[in-house]
Amino acid sequence: MQLVQCTWPEVEAYLKTSNAAIMAVGATEQHGPMGVIGTDSICAEVIARGVGEAVGAMVGPTLTVGMSEHHMAFPGSMTLRPSTLIALVRDCLMSLVAHGFRRFYFVNGHGGNTASLQAAFFEVYHEVRLRHGIGPIDVRCKSVNWWLAEGIEAARRDIFGPADGSHASASEVAITQFADAANIKSAPLDPRTAPRGVIYNAGSFRARFADGRIGSDTSLATPEKGRRLYEKAVEVIAADCRAFLAEA
Repeated sequence: MQLVQCTWPEVEAYLKTSNAAIMAVGATEQHGPMGVIGTDSICAEVIARGVGEAVGAMVGPTLTVGMSEHHMAFPGSMTLRPSTLIALVRDCLMSLVAHGFRRFYFVNGHGGNTASLQAAFFEVYHEVRLRHGIGPIDVRCKSVNWWLAEGIEAARRDIFGPADGSHASASEVAITQFADAANIKSAPLDPRTAPRGVIYNAGSFRARFADGRIGSDTSLATPEKGRRLYEKAVEVIAADCRAFLAEA
Protein backbone atom coordinates (compact mmCIF):
# COMPACT_ATOMS: atom_id res chain seq x y z
CA MET A 1 0.00 0.00 0.00
CA GLN A 2 1.62 3.21 -1.19
CA LEU A 3 0.56 6.54 0.29
CA VAL A 4 0.82 8.35 -3.04
CA GLN A 5 -1.59 5.88 -4.65
CA CYS A 6 -4.20 6.17 -1.89
CA THR A 7 -7.11 8.56 -1.58
CA TRP A 8 -7.50 10.45 1.66
CA PRO A 9 -10.45 8.26 2.77
CA GLU A 10 -8.25 5.21 2.23
CA VAL A 11 -5.55 6.70 4.44
CA GLU A 12 -8.17 7.57 7.06
CA ALA A 13 -9.40 3.98 7.03
CA TYR A 14 -5.85 2.64 7.29
CA LEU A 15 -5.17 4.77 10.36
CA LYS A 16 -8.03 3.08 12.18
CA THR A 17 -6.03 -0.14 12.18
CA SER A 18 -2.38 0.97 12.01
CA ASN A 19 -0.22 4.00 12.77
CA ALA A 20 2.89 2.78 10.93
CA ALA A 21 4.60 4.28 7.90
CA ILE A 22 7.59 2.88 6.08
CA MET A 23 9.71 5.54 4.43
CA ALA A 24 12.41 5.20 1.79
CA VAL A 25 15.22 7.74 1.57
CA GLY A 26 17.99 7.68 -1.00
CA ALA A 27 20.12 10.03 -3.04
CA THR A 28 20.67 11.42 -6.51
CA GLU A 29 24.37 10.94 -7.12
CA GLN A 30 26.88 9.27 -9.40
CA HIS A 31 27.43 5.54 -9.16
CA GLY A 32 30.32 5.05 -11.52
CA PRO A 33 30.19 4.31 -15.27
CA MET A 34 27.62 1.50 -14.94
CA GLY A 35 25.42 2.62 -12.05
CA VAL A 36 22.51 4.99 -12.66
CA ILE A 37 22.39 8.25 -10.73
CA GLY A 38 19.21 7.21 -8.94
CA THR A 39 20.72 3.97 -7.60
CA ASP A 40 20.39 4.77 -3.90
CA SER A 41 16.77 5.89 -4.22
CA ILE A 42 15.79 2.97 -6.45
CA CYS A 43 17.26 0.42 -4.02
CA ALA A 44 15.63 2.03 -0.99
CA GLU A 45 12.27 2.33 -2.73
CA VAL A 46 11.98 -1.23 -4.06
CA ILE A 47 13.10 -2.70 -0.74
CA ALA A 48 10.75 -0.43 1.25
CA ARG A 49 7.83 -1.46 -0.94
CA GLY A 50 8.72 -5.12 -0.45
CA VAL A 51 8.92 -4.62 3.31
CA GLY A 52 5.62 -2.74 3.33
CA GLU A 53 3.92 -5.59 1.52
CA ALA A 54 5.48 -8.15 3.85
CA VAL A 55 4.39 -6.41 7.07
CA GLY A 56 1.15 -4.85 5.82
CA ALA A 57 2.25 -1.26 6.39
CA MET A 58 1.75 1.86 4.32
CA VAL A 59 4.79 3.07 2.39
CA GLY A 60 5.35 6.79 2.11
CA PRO A 61 6.86 8.70 -0.82
CA THR A 62 10.55 8.17 -1.47
CA LEU A 63 12.84 11.06 -0.55
CA THR A 64 15.10 10.96 -3.58
CA VAL A 65 17.71 13.66 -2.91
CA GLY A 66 20.02 13.21 0.05
CA MET A 67 23.25 14.52 1.53
CA SER A 68 25.71 13.90 -1.33
CA GLU A 69 28.13 16.81 -1.00
CA HIS A 70 31.14 14.55 -1.56
CA HIS A 71 29.82 13.47 -4.99
CA MET A 72 29.43 16.95 -6.45
CA ALA A 73 32.52 16.73 -8.70
CA PHE A 74 30.58 14.24 -10.85
CA PRO A 75 27.97 15.68 -13.28
CA GLY A 76 24.34 14.91 -12.45
CA SER A 77 24.85 14.55 -8.73
CA MET A 78 22.57 16.63 -6.51
CA THR A 79 22.82 17.32 -2.81
CA LEU A 80 20.95 18.76 0.12
CA ARG A 81 22.79 20.42 2.96
CA PRO A 82 22.58 18.34 6.13
CA SER A 83 20.38 21.03 7.66
CA THR A 84 18.05 20.91 4.65
CA LEU A 85 17.74 17.12 4.81
CA ILE A 86 17.01 17.32 8.53
CA ALA A 87 14.29 19.91 7.88
CA LEU A 88 12.83 17.88 5.01
CA VAL A 89 12.54 14.70 7.06
CA ARG A 90 11.22 16.63 10.06
CA ASP A 91 8.53 18.38 8.02
CA CYS A 92 7.44 15.16 6.29
CA LEU A 93 7.14 13.28 9.57
CA MET A 94 5.38 16.07 11.42
CA SER A 95 2.84 16.21 8.59
CA LEU A 96 2.12 12.52 9.05
CA VAL A 97 2.09 12.82 12.85
CA ALA A 98 -0.68 15.40 12.48
CA HIS A 99 -2.83 12.74 10.80
CA GLY A 100 -2.17 10.04 13.39
CA PHE A 101 0.95 8.20 12.23
CA ARG A 102 3.18 7.33 15.17
CA ARG A 103 5.73 4.73 14.00
CA PHE A 104 8.20 5.53 11.23
CA TYR A 105 10.59 2.95 9.82
CA PHE A 106 13.10 4.27 7.31
CA VAL A 107 14.84 2.17 4.68
CA ASN A 108 17.93 4.23 3.87
CA GLY A 109 19.84 3.76 0.64
CA HIS A 110 22.73 6.18 1.19
CA GLY A 111 25.31 6.28 3.97
CA GLY A 112 25.65 10.06 3.71
CA ASN A 113 22.09 10.40 5.02
CA THR A 114 22.66 8.54 8.28
CA ALA A 115 23.68 11.38 10.57
CA SER A 116 21.00 13.73 9.25
CA LEU A 117 18.29 11.09 9.71
CA GLN A 118 19.17 10.60 13.35
CA ALA A 119 19.22 14.37 13.92
CA ALA A 120 15.83 14.70 12.20
CA PHE A 121 14.31 12.06 14.45
CA PHE A 122 15.33 14.03 17.52
CA GLU A 123 13.98 17.21 15.97
CA VAL A 124 10.64 15.40 15.69
CA TYR A 125 10.81 14.11 19.27
CA HIS A 126 11.65 17.62 20.47
CA GLU A 127 8.75 19.23 18.62
CA VAL A 128 6.25 16.57 19.72
CA ARG A 129 7.31 17.07 23.34
CA LEU A 130 7.00 20.86 23.12
CA ARG A 131 3.55 20.64 21.52
CA HIS A 132 2.04 17.83 23.54
CA GLY A 133 4.20 17.28 26.61
CA ILE A 134 5.68 13.97 27.68
CA GLY A 135 3.43 10.97 27.23
CA PRO A 136 0.25 11.79 25.27
CA ILE A 137 1.79 11.16 21.85
CA ASP A 138 4.38 8.41 21.52
CA VAL A 139 6.21 8.91 18.22
CA ARG A 140 9.08 6.55 17.41
CA CYS A 141 11.48 6.49 14.47
CA LYS A 142 14.04 3.97 13.29
CA SER A 143 16.26 3.73 10.25
CA VAL A 144 18.19 0.88 8.68
CA ASN A 145 20.90 1.10 6.04
CA TRP A 146 19.67 -1.74 3.87
CA TRP A 147 23.15 -2.96 2.82
CA LEU A 148 24.25 -3.26 6.47
CA ALA A 149 21.15 -5.03 7.81
CA GLU A 150 21.78 -8.27 9.66
CA GLY A 151 22.57 -11.02 7.18
CA ILE A 152 22.86 -8.70 4.18
CA GLU A 153 26.62 -8.17 4.42
CA ALA A 154 27.12 -11.94 4.41
CA ALA A 155 24.80 -12.30 1.43
CA ARG A 156 26.69 -9.63 -0.45
CA ARG A 157 29.99 -11.40 0.18
CA ASP A 158 28.53 -14.74 -0.87
CA ILE A 159 27.16 -13.33 -4.12
CA PHE A 160 29.89 -10.88 -5.13
CA GLY A 161 32.97 -11.60 -3.03
CA PRO A 162 35.40 -8.83 -2.02
CA ALA A 163 34.87 -6.88 -5.27
CA ASP A 164 31.38 -5.80 -4.19
CA GLY A 165 33.03 -2.59 -2.97
CA SER A 166 31.76 0.27 -0.84
CA HIS A 167 30.42 2.74 -3.40
CA ALA A 168 28.82 1.99 -6.76
CA SER A 169 28.83 -1.53 -5.36
CA ALA A 170 27.93 -4.52 -7.48
CA SER A 171 25.11 -5.31 -5.04
CA GLU A 172 23.30 -1.98 -5.32
CA VAL A 173 23.76 -1.83 -9.09
CA ALA A 174 22.36 -5.38 -9.34
CA ILE A 175 19.23 -4.39 -7.41
CA THR A 176 18.60 -1.49 -9.78
CA GLN A 177 18.99 -3.89 -12.71
CA PHE A 178 16.47 -6.25 -11.12
CA ALA A 179 14.09 -3.34 -10.54
CA ASP A 180 14.10 -2.14 -14.15
CA ALA A 181 15.93 -3.41 -17.24
CA ALA A 182 16.38 0.23 -18.32
CA ASN A 183 18.96 0.51 -15.53
CA ILE A 184 21.27 -2.05 -17.14
CA LYS A 185 24.26 -0.15 -18.52
CA SER A 186 27.57 -1.22 -20.00
CA ALA A 187 30.85 0.66 -19.88
CA PRO A 188 34.58 -0.13 -19.82
CA LEU A 189 36.03 -0.36 -16.33
CA ASP A 190 39.67 0.51 -15.84
CA PRO A 191 40.76 -0.92 -13.53
CA ARG A 192 38.10 -3.60 -13.41
CA THR A 193 38.05 -3.45 -9.60
CA ALA A 194 38.30 0.12 -8.35
CA PRO A 195 40.79 1.14 -5.66
CA ARG A 196 39.77 1.44 -2.03
CA GLY A 197 40.28 4.30 0.39
CA VAL A 198 38.63 7.06 2.37
CA ILE A 199 36.77 10.09 1.06
CA TYR A 200 36.48 13.63 2.36
CA ASN A 201 35.19 16.33 0.03
CA ALA A 202 34.08 16.47 -3.59
CA GLY A 203 37.49 17.36 -4.98
CA SER A 204 39.41 14.64 -3.18
CA PHE A 205 36.77 12.08 -4.13
CA ARG A 206 37.17 12.77 -7.87
CA ALA A 207 40.96 12.92 -7.56
CA ARG A 208 41.22 9.59 -5.72
CA PHE A 209 38.42 7.68 -7.48
CA ALA A 210 38.32 9.04 -11.01
CA ASP A 211 35.34 7.04 -12.29
CA GLY A 212 33.32 7.28 -9.06
CA ARG A 213 33.65 3.69 -7.84
CA ILE A 214 35.27 2.68 -4.55
CA GLY A 215 36.49 -0.91 -4.27
CA SER A 216 33.86 -2.29 -6.65
CA ASP A 217 33.67 -4.28 -9.86
CA THR A 218 30.21 -3.38 -11.09
CA SER A 219 30.53 -5.71 -14.07
CA LEU A 220 29.63 -8.48 -11.58
CA ALA A 221 26.09 -7.11 -11.30
CA THR A 222 23.21 -8.98 -12.96
CA PRO A 223 19.43 -8.75 -12.53
CA GLU A 224 19.32 -12.30 -11.16
CA LYS A 225 21.90 -11.49 -8.48
CA GLY A 226 19.89 -8.37 -7.72
CA ARG A 227 16.74 -10.44 -7.27
CA ARG A 228 18.50 -12.75 -4.79
CA LEU A 229 19.81 -9.83 -2.77
CA TYR A 230 16.47 -7.99 -2.89
CA GLU A 231 14.63 -11.04 -1.54
CA LYS A 232 17.16 -11.43 1.28
CA ALA A 233 16.97 -7.73 2.13
CA VAL A 234 13.17 -7.77 2.28
CA GLU A 235 13.24 -10.89 4.46
CA VAL A 236 15.62 -9.57 7.10
CA ILE A 237 14.43 -5.95 7.09
CA ALA A 238 10.77 -6.98 7.32
CA ALA A 239 11.63 -9.06 10.39
CA ASP A 240 13.36 -6.07 11.97
CA CYS A 241 10.46 -3.79 11.06
CA ARG A 242 7.93 -6.19 12.63
CA ALA A 243 9.96 -6.25 15.84
CA PHE A 244 10.09 -2.44 15.89
CA LEU A 245 6.36 -2.09 15.35
CA ALA A 246 5.61 -4.70 18.04
CA GLU A 247 7.63 -2.95 20.76
CA ALA A 248 5.57 -1.94 23.78
